[in-house]
Amino acid sequence: MQSIRIKQVNEVKISKYILKYTFEDWNNLVESDVVIVGAGPSGMTAAYYLAKAGLKTVIFERRLSFGGGIGGGAMNFHKIVIETPADEIIKELKIRYIEPEEGIFIIDSAEFMAKLATAAIDAGAKIIHGVTVDDVIFRENPLRVAGVAVEWTSTQMSGLHVDPLFISAKAVVDATGHDAEIISVASRKVPELGIAVPGEKSAYSEIAEELVVENAGKVAPGLYATGMAVCEVKSLPRMGPIFGAMILSGKKVAEEIIKDLRNS
Repeated sequence: MQSIRIKQVNEVKISKYILKYTFEDWNNLVESDVVIVGAGPSGMTAAYYLAKAGLKTVIFERRLSFGGGIGGGAMNFHKIVIETPADEIIKELKIRYIEPEEGIFIIDSAEFMAKLATAAIDAGAKIIHGVTVDDVIFRENPLRVAGVAVEWTSTQMSGLHVDPLFISAKAVVDATGHDAEIISVASRKVPELGIAVPGEKSAYSEIAEELVVENAGKVAPGLYATGMAVCEVKSLPRMGPIFGAMILSGKKVAEEIIKDLRNS
């Protein structure tokens, strides 16, 4: 058997390459078109359509993985439900499915996560793991959200007091899920925005899916809600392990942002 010769790279060179190209990325994304907070289904779907439209898009995800609530499925079962018309998106992304009845599609959670992430990345979006967004930037005249403050998740977990870095953006999307963390911070710290966060209601799947899509979009100038964050902000029912509204709301938010940025 022929031996395999592996390119020899010493430790210093490894570190230099990582630092060089990491900081090239950060220098580029510090002025972004769109910042999405949360790499769940709605956030990654929004990133796919935004990047596909040519907008510089970055997702900050506090965990070292992507998928949000997809991976946990229903009580850790690995199948989830998608319904019409969200199947148009899964077909566009070549996600395989079973159709047990007309308009209902069963997909594998791992494939769903992987292909959503791949689609967003291939379209040009950047996903940065291990970063927590804990505040927004705002501006007056006109009043608007103009970016985010970011910190390493590990730094926050350690309880160290470390100031964040700032990332500017023309649009910030809260895709943090049930707690709507970014919108909640903005409502508390920038009351001039006039945001109320009443909290989500208990489950009512049949109506929750449509209501989430209908209500996804702008919450305040420069700040948008998608996915389960919409339930928190609009006091809508939750719906459980059915994900049609998650990806449809991501697409809707992307289309709204594209329109808003083009008009501005």
